[in-house]
Amino acid sequence: MSAAPRTIDLRPGDATDLPAVSVVMGQAFDPRYGEAWTLNQCLGMLSLGGVWLTLAEQRGALTGFALARTVAGDGELLLLGVRPALRGRGIGAALLRSVIADAEAREAERLHLEVRAGNDAVHLYRAHGFVKVGERRSYYRGVTGQSFDAHTFARQLSVGRLA
Repeated sequence: MSAAPRTIDLRPGDATDLPAVSVVMGQAFDPRYGEAWTLNQCLGMLSLGGVWLTLAEQRGALTGFALARTVAGDGELLLLGVRPALRGRGIGAALLRSVIADAEAREAERLHLEVRAGNDAVHLYRAHGFVKVGERRSYYRGVTGQSFDAHTFARQLSVGRLA
């Protein structure tokens, strides 16, 4: 008999949550690729208008997060991270669905994101209607100085569709 899946609780985050988010980010983003943001970068972004942080928790423990924004009718998923030991349990999908819903509620017409070429998260994004629309060469720089390309994805939101 298998254990029942744990409920994923989503809640808005704020600047006081950033130290815990930084811990998850440190686990979720391999430093070889240079994808993680510093605490100060997150704090600076979170202080801007149109930016929101969503936290995923299970039994009160932070399991993942998403940082997103809307600007001029477009949404952008800036960061999404899930503790590696908990991947494949629907946490990333729950966060992504929440960001999509929040961007629609903020009247964004499209939602954009960038992901490192070769990142397994591409499967999650494609499964939620994102399509590749561009590429940035040498966008990420890892700790060894090696560069990695970024792929740009976008998804049309229901606000921008004709009824």
